[in-house]
Amino acid sequence: MRILLIHQYFLEDHDGGGSRWNEMSRIWTQAGHEVTVLAGMVHYMGGRPEEYKGKYFVRKTNKDRVEVIRCHVSESYNQSFSGRLRAYFSFTFSSIRAGLFKVKGPYDLIIVTSPPLFVGITALVLSWWKKTPFIFEVRDLWPESAIDTGVLTNKQLIRFAYWFEKIIYQKACRINVLTPAFRDKLIMEKRVSPEKIIFIPNAADFAISEEVMRSFNSDRFRKEHALDGKFVITYVGAHGVANHLVQLLDAAEMLGNTPVYFLLIGDGMQKKMLMADAEKRKITNIRFVDPVSKREVFKYILASDMGISVLKNVATFKTIYSNKTFDYFSCKKPVLIAIDGISRQLVEEADAGMYIEPENTGDFVNKILFCSAHPETIKQQGENGYTFARKHFDRGVLAKRYLEYIEEAIRKI
Repeated sequence: MRILLIHQYFLEDHDGGGSRWNEMSRIWTQAGHEVTVLAGMVHYMGGRPEEYKGKYFVRKTNKDRVEVIRCHVSESYNQSFSGRLRAYFSFTFSSIRAGLFKVKGPYDLIIVTSPPLFVGITALVLSWWKKTPFIFEVRDLWPESAIDTGVLTNKQLIRFAYWFEKIIYQKACRINVLTPAFRDKLIMEKRVSPEKIIFIPNAADFAISEEVMRSFNSDRFRKEHALDGKFVITYVGAHGVANHLVQLLDAAEMLGNTPVYFLLIGDGMQKKMLMADAEKRKITNIRFVDPVSKREVFKYILASDMGISVLKNVATFKTIYSNKTFDYFSCKKPVLIAIDGISRQLVEEADAGMYIEPENTGDFVNKILFCSAHPETIKQQGENGYTFARKHFDRGVLAKRYLEYIEEAIRKI
């Protein structure tokens, strides 16, 4: 099959961050399918590679033999929410142009993955122009998450977003949701037909984690990075409004006289503010690390005692699986899950860590101290998470299942 993927945040070969579609496209390409990607030039945590400065399109083939057409995105992305909106719509327009004039030949299917919701405009235009069906993938409920976090407040824009979301669900041949809670919400509240919805969740990429584990020396890494004698808790991901990482600063400040040490790996709109806050409060048991490649991320996780997943305490986030939790699972690390709802259920069902009430500093402190005092318990929880993810959330298995859904959808059109 020939598949056209529209994904604003498709990663570069050595980028850190959410690599779901890099891994999925690699598996599909290895199975003999052809994948072309329309992607943005700015990483979802912010930052544009120098090679893209002054360019509108860049065509390249990545290390997995996937053709990627990088499209212009406004550099205002990380300046403010209005700047982020400009970035969203700049990609919408540039990806439509790329789809019309840079992508040649017929395709069997278009897949568009959201957020941002506005990539659906590209899907609608290209689906009509190329007479090709599309699957719309819901990685996060938008606009609900933007509204709940206070990022989206303009009433006209909110009305437009809900109206457009409804159009997208009507026009898509299938809708893939990443959590069972998304499926329930689409059926019960948004009146989407259950027959239209498929469920391929996020997952763990054991191919990368096990490759790194085979040769990784945790003791040497900890010495090289001045982590000896510390109880290391690692957070990997965006430093934005939704992540509300001030919770980790508050906990670190309270745990300043203990061996507990936080590593925050990534970037985002609030990173500079968080670093300034930590310096102002003289918090010395927290370290901010710039984004690194997926393999380097796994080294940090493997050298840690625990991973942590955290989001702002709002209702919408009770419906999501935290991506980084699967990375911790794949590295046999227990998870501190400061997200209520199905992410909490996932960790508790796997017996792979401990729930912390979001935005409750006392609970952060008490649970972390308990974990640091029970090394055998958390070691077993790390093994439990790995075994659970192997059984239920293996990227390779789910990528093949996704292909089966695609083939079935195409046959029925």
